[in-house]
Order: sequence, then C-alpha cells, then structure tokens
Amino acid sequence: MSAALPLTACGQQRVAAGAPGTSPSAAPEGTSSSTPSSTPSRSGAGASPYVEPGAHDGAPHYGDNNAYRRPRDMSPASGKDAQREADRIEPVLERLWKQRKWDPKSVRTALLALGYEELRTGPKGEQLGGKLEVRSMDSRYEGDHYVTPEGAQIGLHVHKDACVTAFVQKSNYQVQVNGPYMETGCFEPPTGH
Repeated sequence: MSAALPLTACGQQRVAAGAPGTSPSAAPEGTSSSTPSSTPSRSGAGASPYVEPGAHDGAPHYGDNNAYRRPRDMSPASGKDAQREADRIEPVLERLWKQRKWDPKSVRTALLALGYEELRTGPKGEQLGGKLEVRSMDSRYEGDHYVTPEGAQIGLHVHKDACVTAFVQKSNYQVQVNGPYMETGCFEPPTGH
C-alpha cells in the first residue's frame, strides 16, 4: 500500500497524516509539534500536514501568503549604517511628537533639515535620487468606512538592503531599522492577500 501524496495549493506534495508508513515529522527547534487543542488530531498522528509550524492562526501556507510582509535581510555593515541614521532621526521625531507636530509636511521639513534628500522617482518607478520618503499614515477600515489617522510614516533608504522605517502620530512614535520589503520598499505593506 502506498501513502497518499495530495498536492497543496502551491503544488508541493505533502504526505497525508496517518497515511500508512508515515510518522509525524519533528518540529523545528523552538517550536512545538503538538496539535492546538482547538484542532483535533487525526488518529493521534500529530498536527495536520496542511498547517505550517509557526503559523499564527494555524492557516495553511501562512509563510507563503505573508512573504510580502517580511523584510529582506540586511548585511551587518548595512544594519550598522541604518542604525546610525535611526539614531539621528529618533530625537527629531521625539521633539515633533512633544510639539504635537506629526503632519507629513512638518515631519518632512524637519528631516530635510538633517541633510536628507527627498526620494525622486521616474515614470516607471525608477529611483532618480534622494533617499527620504515621508507620507500620510495608511488608511484603515473602521466601522463602515475608511479613515486615515493623523500622523506621518517615514522611510529612509540607507542602502539597497537597509532602511530606517519610522512613524510619528498622536499616541506615539517609533523608529526601527529593517531590510526593504519585497513590494513596498522601506514601508511595511498593509495587510491584505
């Protein structure tokens, strides 16, 4: 008798749980191989083969479906350069936040005063110069309509593999370093998919 090899939505073969001749595979180090109590196990064989280890909500293909939301890796040297720029930006955002000035125009003006140049792009999205992007906060759905919260998002392209990503808004501000996102550069993509 042979084990069933169903195809997943992404075309990868997986051995069905409880198929003859199979055993539960070991979970990666630091993760649990036990099945969550809300998900029944199949014949005591362990977690469903369609749930990825570390999937936040137990969804199949969580990693593939959310790859666009993971920043790329930074080299250590680029990470060090990005942190140096983050350390320059953070006190400016703190000052603006205390002054209750979090609109994109005020934030852009304050960061340009540090010597950054605004990012310019061509008609096909190609970068023509500059490294700083300041824009409004992303809109979000509340109740029955979209709202755009007060505040500004900041993206500083330090190197091709390194960004400073920040925001300042009424409730708080934050500055961090990360690699660029696959589809949105220095800005974390909104949820979707």
